[in-house]
Amino acid sequence: MNPFSLIKEDFLNVKRNDPALHSTFELFFNYPGLWALLFHRIAHWLYKKGLRFLPRFISAIGQFLTVIDIHPAAKIGRRVFIDHGVGVIIGETAIVGNDVLIYQQVTLGGVSTNTGKRHPTIEDGVVIGAGAKVLGNITIGANSKIGANSVVVKNVPPESTAVGIPARVLKRGYDKTPLSHDKIPDVNKEIFKYLIKRIENLEATLPQDQQAGIKEKDHKLEEVYDNFIHSMD
Repeated sequence: MNPFSLIKEDFLNVKRNDPALHSTFELFFNYPGLWALLFHRIAHWLYKKGLRFLPRFISAIGQFLTVIDIHPAAKIGRRVFIDHGVGVIIGETAIVGNDVLIYQQVTLGGVSTNTGKRHPTIEDGVVIGAGAKVLGNITIGANSKIGANSVVVKNVPPESTAVGIPARVLKRGYDKTPLSHDKIPDVNKEIFKYLIKRIENLEATLPQDQQAGIKEKDHKLEEVYDNFIHSMD
């Protein structure tokens, strides 16, 4: 598709994706992600023609107006929606597939200064939560979801949900429902609960004559334990 057809599709895509849109007029003032894509479509088209200064200049204007930084060499597919958008960074060798949803302050960045492919590949249908950092030449599989503020440095399989720092895959299997951050498990909380219960089981296996001293120490630690558990609820 030529860049102007893509831009037209981008405008229509906002209407399909954002229930907060009440009129076409709002598209011109309230959607920096849309305008960032508009500048990028033009800059990328010129970049593919072999130009360098003009695409970078257009990208700089887009960054100044939208606070979204997209390198003109980055490849962005169809019907990509950058929601809110402020603070989004998409690096030079990044590849973003079709029907991808990106929230504010997402970074698709590199981890080295080497030439060649050094930014992520985001396959079709991926949702990337606010503040997430996807770093390096890795692949986020189709229809996967990245939780808010996660730091992803390894490949994520298709149809998975990954959260945390560094991100861990918590769920596999295609899920058509939106990314509900209030329902994502707290990884650290679950790990601590497991370790505490594991220690309790190990203590219970000790001979009775060795448990007296441990019980005295446990009594002192009980308050600390309760406060810790309640703070995670």
